[in-house]
Amino acid sequence: MVKLKIDNREVEAAEGAVLMHVVRETGAEVPSMCYLENAEHFTSCMVCVVKERNSGRIIPSCSLSVEEGMDIISMDEEVFDARKTSLELMLSEHVGDCEAPCQVTCPAHMDIPRMNRLLAEGKFSEAMKVVKQDIALPSVLGRICPAPCEGACRRKPMDGAVSICLLKRAAGDHDLEKETHWIPSAMPDTGKKVVIIGAGPAGLAAAYHLALKGHRCTVIDRNGKAGGSMRKEVGEGELPPAVLDTEIETIAKTGVAFRFNEEVDSDGFSALLKANDAVIVATGKGESGVSGWGLPMQDRGVEADMNTYQVDGSAVFVVGSALRPSKMAIRALGQGKEASFSVDQFLSGKSVKGEPFVFNSRFGKLLPAEYAEYLKESVPGNRIEPELLSAGFTPGQVMAEAARCLHCDCRDQHQCSLRIYSDAYGADQKKYRSDERVLCTKQDQHDRVIYEPSKCIKCGICVRITENYKEELGLTFIGRGFEVVVGIPFHETLDRGLKQAAAEVAVACPTGALSLKV
Repeated sequence: MVKLKIDNREVEAAEGAVLMHVVRETGAEVPSMCYLENAEHFTSCMVCVVKERNSGRIIPSCSLSVEEGMDIISMDEEVFDARKTSLELMLSEHVGDCEAPCQVTCPAHMDIPRMNRLLAEGKFSEAMKVVKQDIALPSVLGRICPAPCEGACRRKPMDGAVSICLLKRAAGDHDLEKETHWIPSAMPDTGKKVVIIGAGPAGLAAAYHLALKGHRCTVIDRNGKAGGSMRKEVGEGELPPAVLDTEIETIAKTGVAFRFNEEVDSDGFSALLKANDAVIVATGKGESGVSGWGLPMQDRGVEADMNTYQVDGSAVFVVGSALRPSKMAIRALGQGKEASFSVDQFLSGKSVKGEPFVFNSRFGKLLPAEYAEYLKESVPGNRIEPELLSAGFTPGQVMAEAARCLHCDCRDQHQCSLRIYSDAYGADQKKYRSDERVLCTKQDQHDRVIYEPSKCIKCGICVRITENYKEELGLTFIGRGFEVVVGIPFHETLDRGLKQAAAEVAVACPTGALSLKV
């Protein structure tokens, strides 16, 4: 046995034990991206580094064995900075998006690519459930949203953006056509009471998402019906009242209560604040009285934290045009959803930080030379336009238009080690990035996996796995120095290189470079 210290704690380990394993056994967290059990060490990522106190050296813990008398520091400022730098160097050559540009641009942050894939397969009900995770009124917004997501669609300069709004509408309408509408399951009742003043898109969205989190929500509005500007400013030809009414009814069925024809003055606001655990101000533009409620005001509306929507650390949150004038219902709806996270954190006694977002790799616009690569995962054809906009798409058109999606999002965005660690260490993707990036390419000649070399961090895991499987060709390092890439030797195709190890290399890849087709 070998005796050593780890974080000032004396430990014993078997001779020859991997230092990283021994450090982890003490409970310390050590990231790793290039380590492969039962394979020859190939130190490349350098995110597993620790410090040896005696020498002051920063050392890779995945490729060293324990030694007698080692004094290891698993984490301090120097170790943290070294790991962060290693991540930033990998990110400088990593060309790929975690989330598709359409999802990033959507104010509600809806998982648009996933909706598209389900619609393309004819799974309309499943697609609608994906939409309603983020958008409380899909059929309504599918008719009136100005579609900022379509402006960011990578297909737009090719032959027209994917018709995301009409697809979202189709998913919502599919549910509305049923006799019984799908209602999301709410979390257990927390007993916490939230009142929302204003039944426009921001207030409705906040109530919907908070009700699903288990809170008791009541929406108060000065008008006789919910809907706010969507009811008053949108023509019936564009938004039939029945569609708005039905989707509001589904929100009510999540447990949200409504009180109409109720004006709120200064005394009423104070009473609501005392009777509830939190208050959300979601009054629309032109609503009077808010300035007299004792809230801090500035020129454009109530003064609140623009990230959390909280007013001065209090139980009051402000969204929609009460915060800043806006004509976009989707933006107000997105704020309502975001505020629901802040209110939930407040009610749970947690630090109020707003909707959680993780690191998101982005590389910008596709170059014309990359169009053909992205079209490999799509179908040819111009954007489909319905014969009558008011009628929307037929089911066949929905599937055909959804199939035009380019699959810009990463298949492994929720498991990617590079993303997880970059988020944890606050890595800056642009710190070491050069002006000229590598071109995106996709090798899809395999029936089970797809390979995107621009996302590869050259960890060598796939190379070692194919060696273990004794693949005839496998994957290998090609080139020298900074020009080295991982690929199939002799310019062969992916299906020729991966005959046995395809699934294992896809699962083991620490990024989305090699991934299973889904």
